[in-house]
Amino acid sequence: MESSLSLSSQSSSATPLRSLSRSSSTLLTPRSVSFPKRRALASRAVIRSEVKMEDPSVSPRVSSLKPSKTMAITDQATALVQAGVPVIGLAAGEPDFNTPGSISEAGINAIREGHTRYTPNAGTLELRKAICHKLQEENGLTYAPDQILVSNGAKQCIMQAVLAVCSPGDEVIIPAPYWVSYPEMARLADATPVILPTDISDNFLLKPESFASRLNDKSRLLILCSPSNPTGSVYPKKLLEEIADIVRKHPRLLVLSDEIYEHIIYPPAEHTSFASLPGMWERTLTVNGFSKAFAMTGWRLGYLAGPKHFVTACGKIQSQSTSGASSISQKAGLAALNLGYAGGEAVSTMVKAFKERRDFLVKSFRELEGVKISEPKGAFYLFMDFSSYYGAEVEGFGTIKDSESLCRFLLDKGQVALVPGDAFGDDKCIRMSYAASLPTLQEAAKKIREAVALLKPRIPI
Repeated sequence: MESSLSLSSQSSSATPLRSLSRSSSTLLTPRSVSFPKRRALASRAVIRSEVKMEDPSVSPRVSSLKPSKTMAITDQATALVQAGVPVIGLAAGEPDFNTPGSISEAGINAIREGHTRYTPNAGTLELRKAICHKLQEENGLTYAPDQILVSNGAKQCIMQAVLAVCSPGDEVIIPAPYWVSYPEMARLADATPVILPTDISDNFLLKPESFASRLNDKSRLLILCSPSNPTGSVYPKKLLEEIADIVRKHPRLLVLSDEIYEHIIYPPAEHTSFASLPGMWERTLTVNGFSKAFAMTGWRLGYLAGPKHFVTACGKIQSQSTSGASSISQKAGLAALNLGYAGGEAVSTMVKAFKERRDFLVKSFRELEGVKISEPKGAFYLFMDFSSYYGAEVEGFGTIKDSESLCRFLLDKGQVALVPGDAFGDDKCIRMSYAASLPTLQEAAKKIREAVALLKPRIPI
């Protein structure tokens, strides 16, 4: 999705900063603007994520969508860096590690050996067989190759699954905080997203009673993400079993289990695939991919596993949109699955580094007055409640009203780019990605602490 975030002055009389937009044909550079002015540009940066287009030539379905704020802020931070402003970007969920060498070599060899043509729409048979083996060995799930669909990233798998099973008027149950794209995908399918808030005191996990109370004849799909983006929460098996008991009572209800972060998990937490629970194989669409655990974000490779009729329906959509995934990426994906159980040493090394970063950040921010933290059990995000600072007045900036103005303040005073929690359905929080080096995170934490020192918590803790 093309980012619609742009940089503009908070004052209507100021000159629009179009030259910093990624969509512009030129970018300001250190040669074209002085450093003080570049700092001023950063201080006037505004996150605009919900600009409504009134273009009658655009489909109302598309006009109703919100752009991805995560991608928008990442683009904004990139533009500021290119303009010479030393912004630390911690918005994107992208590992800072290189793709493991054996995976990259497999991609290079695929080109050299001429594997550069179309593949079957559902993916190469060798890769689908390898995915079946992985799901059996690591997740206790049995599938045949015709129950696997390989796509251009897990995101495409989720979109196709929602389109394939939802009809106009259906309801998609989404626990909040949620990944930014889930509600918009439901809207694209003419379904209604039903948001179920969770609480930081419950580690942002869905309460079974809350889930059961919102179900009705229109309930079609529950989306679960564990480990979670944006909270890092991991659903314990016992809680998933309670949710499965409720699903079992609603024959029309399906579950989409987003397991893209399954290998990035910190003991004693353990991952449980929802489809492995009694009676849930037939009711579950499992989505996974290679981007996060194998540091393969740019390779664009994901997969869907489920009952054949659902997977076939998703394949129809794919055949009329993108067709099969990159032949080169599929060879690389095969090499990734050959690294060993859960990615072997290559993945465990990355997870060890993520845990070290998590531990540092949790300790650092727990020392900040008024900040609430639920310690992440997986993924590489810290979702922190800064709402005690809302209402604070800052000279030369204004009032910290919500998560968006707080992130603008931290970008202005600390030059650290984070994502407002309202993008994930919880305006009390902000999200920090720790998929960056420890020295970078140490510098970011220092800058944030210095900026927050200018504030005083409004609500006693």
